[in-house]
Amino acid sequence: MRRFAILSLSALLVGLLAACGSDGASTSSEGLPSVSGEYGTKPKITVDKGSDPGKKLQSEILSKGSGPKVAVGDLLVADYLGEVYKSGKVFDNSYDRGAPSSFTLKNGQGGVISGWVKSLKGVPVGSRVLLVAPPKEGYGTQGNPQAGIKGTDSLVFVVDVIAAYNGSSPLPSSTPVTDLPDTLPVVTGDAEPTVTIAKGTTPPTEPTTTVLATGLGADVVKGELGIVQFRAVGWSGEALRSTWPTGPEGVAIGGEQPSPFDLLIGIPVGSRVLLELPAQDGGDPAKESVAVVVDVLAQHGTAKESAK
Repeated sequence: MRRFAILSLSALLVGLLAACGSDGASTSSEGLPSVSGEYGTKPKITVDKGSDPGKKLQSEILSKGSGPKVAVGDLLVADYLGEVYKSGKVFDNSYDRGAPSSFTLKNGQGGVISGWVKSLKGVPVGSRVLLVAPPKEGYGTQGNPQAGIKGTDSLVFVVDVIAAYNGSSPLPSSTPVTDLPDTLPVVTGDAEPTVTIAKGTTPPTEPTTTVLATGLGADVVKGELGIVQFRAVGWSGEALRSTWPTGPEGVAIGGEQPSPFDLLIGIPVGSRVLLELPAQDGGDPAKESVAVVVDVLAQHGTAKESAK
């Protein structure tokens, strides 16, 4: 049996902190490196020897997408590569991982560096963006020792914007499932659900998946990034966590670390699902079984896949 840490749901979002050129061509302007490669392909960044990154944030849309414009506070799905300006050391990239990442475009806790917020807000989905962030728009004077970034390092990023979601992003069309067992926790509400676990309801002994409404999208597959809203409630009725107040989150499906969301594999996008997790899968300090209602908004592969 795979063990899940339901109280680590809030930590499942593991992210970076993450004038127009011609599509796919090497592009540069004053103070910016050149970039080769098309949207969706791993970029190659070339910094002119002896060039100065400057003290101000610089950015450029290398290829412009046709999707909606990204807004501050959106959940962004993106592929990206980041390297240190002077040394050319790549400290992170999603292209080699073969799966996109997601992050909330905001400053502060749970957000990203200010250089991303300022450079990516207003950018159309489907765009490739180049940005050079000085320390004050990156990790500040403290740097990021874990990533090998010093407090004096300017950073270069290439970001492929795949999708954007916010709190008003609706659940795709679905068909309610009828004749559900009477022994299930009761889920009501069209948007943020209410979960009621009647006294005496038998807790699960195995992780259980019940589709409450069947979506019309493709089946969720292993290795994709799922976009979900969820509400978790302890078997005693205690509210553990809900994403509805803050908006959708991105979760790895079938990744290296076991996750409750792995139970969504094979379920159509657009579905509302009830997950029942036994107490031993709650993880310390959880001491009881948990019911999780999940709305599956979307799934995404890499930017290269989305460009097909």
